[in-house]
Amino acid sequence: MSNVLFTASATAKNGRDGHVKSDDGLIDLKLVNPAKNKEDKGSNPEQLFAAAYSACFDGALNLVASKQNKKIDSETNAEVSFCKDPADNGFKIAVTLNIKIKGVNPEDAQQLAEDAHQACPYSKATRGNIEVTLNPEAVE
Repeated sequence: MSNVLFTASATAKNGRDGHVKSDDGLIDLKLVNPAKNKEDKGSNPEQLFAAAYSACFDGALNLVASKQNKKIDSETNAEVSFCKDPADNGFKIAVTLNIKIKGVNPEDAQQLAEDAHQACPYSKATRGNIEVTLNPEAVE
């Protein structure tokens, strides 16, 4: 294993219709499968992954920008879709990252997004496994 900087831990019980809790108790959520249950309120693995991926990607984006001496203000929204997988009749996920970058032109926004996609640990972990679409936008 690589040089570990820290480890996060959470436990899920009863899968998509259960409960998830982090070891420190900050995450303590009822899980609801929105494909089967549109009535109950609760989170789901895709929502949790979207939160984690957007935070990680936005951090990578700011790191890449700072290394290129670009001062930016950014916001990353991750849309995680739960999809049927025709390859095996199972399921898969797909991600669209909507990235708003203030302080650069459209070409630089595109390049920063692509560079962040190479640097982000979540992008590295999912590369070749899920479809990820980057939608960078230079904003004023």
